[in-house]
Amino acid sequence: MRKPALSAAALVIAFATMTACGSGSDQKNDQPKNTPTATADVPTKPAAKELTASDAFKVLSGKVASTKLSGVVTEDNDPNHLLGRPHQYTSKVTFTDSRIKVDDVAGAEPGSVGLGGAIEVFTTAADSQARADYIQNVTKGIPMLAEYDFVSGTVLIRVSHYLTPTQAADYKAAAAALG
Repeated sequence: MRKPALSAAALVIAFATMTACGSGSDQKNDQPKNTPTATADVPTKPAAKELTASDAFKVLSGKVASTKLSGVVTEDNDPNHLLGRPHQYTSKVTFTDSRIKVDDVAGAEPGSVGLGGAIEVFTTAADSQARADYIQNVTKGIPMLAEYDFVSGTVLIRVSHYLTPTQAADYKAAAAALG
């Protein structure tokens, strides 16, 4: 009866020896194997750069030559006091459009959408759409405050109502280039 017990023990020892041999070295040149760990040798993808209103303006001005950057909105000069607030824009710039007649916008405040427009960037697409919907609802019955609004993901492009629908379509095409 000792032979089967001995055979079982020999089998366990042989199995343990075989598995131990294959775990740590390359038998051809007895060098350690290149075994990647959870963090080593794993290619990392660089973090995506967050889009800013200035980035979006660069794209827009490449598509609409009549635009000129007129201002960068900061916490200190934001007339709406929305920059950085929950569900509001994280960056904003204003621009002018040379196709708007000076007489049409006499007395407009610098940075006013009436002079050309504004680009607002949000954390989520839902927030940018909510802002566009809010603006459209507020200005619906007041033609002097009306504006064109184009949403592309997290970006809202607000454009002066002094532009013709054909001219405003240039901004819609630029918004599509952002998405």
